[in-house]
Amino acid sequence: MTGAMRIPALDTLRTGGKRALAAALALIETARGTEDLADLLDTAAADPKAHVAGLTGPPGVGKSTLTNALIRDWRSKAETVGVIAVDPSSRATGGALLGDRARMQTDPDDKGVYVRSMAARDRLGGLSDDTVAAVALMRALFDRVLVESVGIGQSEADISFAADSVILCVQPGSGDSLQFMKAGVMELPDIVVVTKADMGAAARRAKSEVEGALTLFTREDDWQVPVVLVSAPTGAGLDDLHRALADHRAHLGETRLVARRQAQEATWVEESIRARFGAEGLAAARRLTLAARGPFGREREIAMRLRAALHSAGA
Repeated sequence: MTGAMRIPALDTLRTGGKRALAAALALIETARGTEDLADLLDTAAADPKAHVAGLTGPPGVGKSTLTNALIRDWRSKAETVGVIAVDPSSRATGGALLGDRARMQTDPDDKGVYVRSMAARDRLGGLSDDTVAAVALMRALFDRVLVESVGIGQSEADISFAADSVILCVQPGSGDSLQFMKAGVMELPDIVVVTKADMGAAARRAKSEVEGALTLFTREDDWQVPVVLVSAPTGAGLDDLHRALADHRAHLGETRLVARRQAQEATWVEESIRARFGAEGLAAARRLTLAARGPFGREREIAMRLRAALHSAGA
């Protein structure tokens, strides 16, 4: 326990319903940096249940519509679903500006689905600073977790260290594929979805452009990125998307999945320290000998030791 804040146990969250989860997600902000919160998040990170899909793409491409369709399909199969919708931030309040949660068409009485909006704040990477922690927590509680990022561009690649399968959305007639080729974004997705497939020839042309763009990049693994035509309002192509997700999940298997998540954790810790202490702080952190802990405990220990070193230097 830290002050008046009681950090729940993971087992309590698994039986506590939406209210308990909402309180725990709020603690990610209010109890940040505390040992109890780091212990909870490390426990959750070490006991994952869900496969995490990351949904990204430019604003207006139809990410929220596709999210709604995926939620409906997963719930129809009795799978529990956690959604993190990362919104642009209000400069005045720092809170979520668009309120993606308001666009999620979910039944408030459905205990098997939970949607959380998070503000991107001042990060350029398409995710909130607290998203990784929320993903770790929700991944331990649900069958499926979907992270919808605020957008994507040359510097907006954070989705790749929060998701097991990255889905990039493009739309017909937008020139997205050519823009993404310039930005190097085509190296990120595990699946590409061409939205608004009901546009017919324009959608098929966009699919061909994306498939061509993908041939210009070599992946470190042997996964062939599928390009799927989807019309979320009609449901056309959703079966193909579900199949692509299942295929990528099978491709990862246990070994690749564990390695991917370990690499993500290491990247997250380094990026967090770099953001707080700069390049020199990160270099100093790499020289530290740390206790064997999860990523949140490691990040907390590094931050405490760097702060102590700074304090001593300034004394």
